[in-house]
Amino acid sequence: MAAENVGKTWKGFTYEVGLEKIREYANAVGSSEPVHHDRDAAREAGFRDVVAPPMFVVVYSARAMGPAIFDPDVGMDFARMLHGSQEFVWGEPVCAGDAITTDVEWKDLSERDGKQFFVFESVSRNQDGAEVARGTWTNIVRGG
Repeated sequence: MAAENVGKTWKGFTYEVGLEKIREYANAVGSSEPVHHDRDAAREAGFRDVVAPPMFVVVYSARAMGPAIFDPDVGMDFARMLHGSQEFVWGEPVCAGDAITTDVEWKDLSERDGKQFFVFESVSRNQDGAEVARGTWTNIVRGG
């Protein structure tokens, strides 16, 4: 069982936030707020540059999760895996030009009703070291 590996960390996936990626994401989710598209509007609102919508967090942090969930030390059975949940707490806004580095830690492995619950925490910081988001990711593996 992989339980002895709970606490393992994966460090330092960095995502460079592009202006057009923010605009494309905002368009894809139907966010027409000027701060997500226009530099002047964003700066007038007090941001450093065009600001990403909150759920852009998945763009810069999800790739950091890959090495964790695919790690043989975790031992997740992907044929039986279900996405359980994602929860985020946001800090400093993410703006075009930021370099966001995300670290992941395996926080818990539990079993209930014949299902395994794999819980990971991601912490994302910008180039100045300010925390921009903290995520809790839960994957469920059904028994078989």
